[in-house]
Amino acid sequence: MKFSENWLRQHVKTSATRDELAATLTAIGLEVEEMTVLGAALDGVVVARIVECVRHPQADKLQVCQVDGGGEQLFQIVCGAPNARSGLVAPLATIGTRVGELTIRAATLRGVDSNGMLCSARELGIDADASGLLELPADAPVGMPLAEYLGLPDASIELKLTPNRADCFGVRGIAFDVAAATGCEVETLDSVPMPALHDETLPVELNAGSDAPRYVARLIKGLDATVPTPLWIAERLRRSGVRPISLLVDVTQYVMLELGQPMHAFDRDLLTGPVGVRRARSGETLKLLDGREVTIDPDFLLITDADRPVALAGLMGGFDTRVTDATRNVFLEAAHFAPSAISGRSRKLGMHTDAAHRFERGVDPELPRIAIERATRLIIGIAGGSPGPVIEAVLPEHLPQPQPIPLRRARLARVLGTQVGDAEVSRILTALGLEVAVQADGWMVTPPPRRFDLAIEEDLIEEVARIHGYDAIPVSLPGGGTRLVAPSETRSSEHDARRQLVAHDYLEAINYAFVDAALLDAWALGGQGVGLANPLSAELGVMRPSLLPGLAAALGRNAARQQPRVRLFEIGKTFAMAEAGQAPRETRRIAAVACGNANAEQWGVAEHAVDFHDIKGDLESLAALSGAVLDYRASSEASAHPGRCADVYRLDQAGGEVRIGWIGQVHPRLQQALDIDVDVLAFELDLDVLLARDLPRAGAMSKYPSVRRDLAFVVAESVSWAAMQATARQAAGHTLRELRLFDRYAGKGVESGFKSLAMGLILQGETRTLTDRDVDATVADVVAALELQHGAAIRR
Repeated sequence: MKFSENWLRQHVKTSATRDELAATLTAIGLEVEEMTVLGAALDGVVVARIVECVRHPQADKLQVCQVDGGGEQLFQIVCGAPNARSGLVAPLATIGTRVGELTIRAATLRGVDSNGMLCSARELGIDADASGLLELPADAPVGMPLAEYLGLPDASIELKLTPNRADCFGVRGIAFDVAAATGCEVETLDSVPMPALHDETLPVELNAGSDAPRYVARLIKGLDATVPTPLWIAERLRRSGVRPISLLVDVTQYVMLELGQPMHAFDRDLLTGPVGVRRARSGETLKLLDGREVTIDPDFLLITDADRPVALAGLMGGFDTRVTDATRNVFLEAAHFAPSAISGRSRKLGMHTDAAHRFERGVDPELPRIAIERATRLIIGIAGGSPGPVIEAVLPEHLPQPQPIPLRRARLARVLGTQVGDAEVSRILTALGLEVAVQADGWMVTPPPRRFDLAIEEDLIEEVARIHGYDAIPVSLPGGGTRLVAPSETRSSEHDARRQLVAHDYLEAINYAFVDAALLDAWALGGQGVGLANPLSAELGVMRPSLLPGLAAALGRNAARQQPRVRLFEIGKTFAMAEAGQAPRETRRIAAVACGNANAEQWGVAEHAVDFHDIKGDLESLAALSGAVLDYRASSEASAHPGRCADVYRLDQAGGEVRIGWIGQVHPRLQQALDIDVDVLAFELDLDVLLARDLPRAGAMSKYPSVRRDLAFVVAESVSWAAMQATARQAAGHTLRELRLFDRYAGKGVESGFKSLAMGLILQGETRTLTDRDVDATVADVVAALELQHGAAIRR
């Protein structure tokens, strides 16, 4: 929000200096992003009129002007501005005046004396326009100091507003906050109803329900649209970052900046009536004020004339019914649209308008009539004409109704950590325009309709805190002892998981929890995410059901920037839809992606591209943190490469199992859709299940020797080592201390479709030395169990 300092001071008479005002705005949450001082040093610059203008005898692009500066004698000025001409009123910097870094002195330019300088707006530091002399109105009083005539000095202040402070998109809204913070009062707005001088109206029909519950309009007849915009309006618009266009357009812009209520002006003679508000129909088209023709769908609201579209409600007016200098009868409108009906619509059309910016955040539903009266008074006072009666169509059941909010004295003191006097609390809330009723335990506060951001008790506490002043709240350290929480012994630490992957050359990535629905469709996850009702943008419209889409996209961006070896991991939450009426389910997950060489470039190890077994080794190192035993089985994951992926199961000592994720290579078609030119290996697992571990138990170390027996089994290729390992451990019982897989063979001597796995059983007794009979019995149990459950046979 950009506005003129002097304009704000017209609404709230504060004695604060400019710097104090800026500091106050920032302190109360209306951050001053930029402040540009205008016309601070214009002493010696006066309003002047060019009486005569002739070409310079020695230069084609210069002119010799005789200028009336309000004195007895004319000034001779040599000027090169393209718009210099007889009769033009422009600023004149007299001899001795300092303009920027230049001090004006008498000079001779190509043989002709020049005694001053005619100035552009940029040279004076009051605007960015340097195309020619600053043209002043023809009736400007010659000889008057320019600063006095333009209402300078002034400052253009730009605020960085948070989305919840929609009420501060108007100077009046800012004035209420300043008044509350400085102990002043907001000046009364001149919005006395203008009496109707004729009875002509147009019927208005509301057919959009709660999306458009109020529409206010007025017909003004017989005005002169060619009248130039008064300088004071034009200057306030310029200092607010708006370029003046024509009187009728400028008045609607002025009222919007002053009150925060967007308006629009139609040429009445181009309307037939009735005027309506309805949803667009698929395929309807409309030519907008900027000349573009757009095709719209039912997501948009339309203003219609006899059912034909004439404006995009809350966004932009139509070209065919715009006001021009030929307009003599104008139809003014001001409406209230629900934020949900406007939000995101301008972005769909690749546009941004001040009206949409305000309606998306919420506009006071009581403002339309006030804005109509304010605009009527301005137009009648400047361009003449006769106003008709105010036309209002309203659906009261759909208008937002302010709800009273209790504010407890004890809660206020507890949250702020200090006592704020009852009188000060009442003063602050009343100054902000809130209705306050004192109660035994505090206050019952009803916010005005413009304050959409006030809904709960904490909102009121924040209002008291920011106006009372955060600096006025004493700084104190929290009391009480700090409770130290010991890490759980039944779960490995996430920090350990991070360190483990970092030790394997992975870098941690943090991605948005919001993703593009189109990206999820590419990963065959469409419909699994949780959609947002009011997303930051269309590309961040769904809460992620998986970490891999964002992680793989990050890998792709790095690979596209000449990073041949990328290894990233992320620990975060994923979201899934729950049953009706319940909150979405959140799951902590861990995922990693890798591409390029398995090892960093070096001379001691031969290069090879990262493959399934490399990333499986990284995953096994994670599982080792909790002692988890993992099993890998053929997967049908839609986003994975067939034959190069596996579902990951965690096995427990009781023989149970649970699927915790998948591992493998990303499908080539998906890589192509993501525009990734390298093979991507990845895994994603449920973190809590992976890191869960049995409670560690201390035990005495056996003092008896251990015995090792090596066995080689021939089993089908489909049998995993993890399954055989679990079976062997269960069969061996408590004497098994360690089980090692030390060889895998397939080839000559082993039947096709089978493999040989060699394992070492390390056995040890706790109370005595194991005998050969003990060891042989254990080995026999293992062999029998493997043969029974997996069809394993001792290799001969």
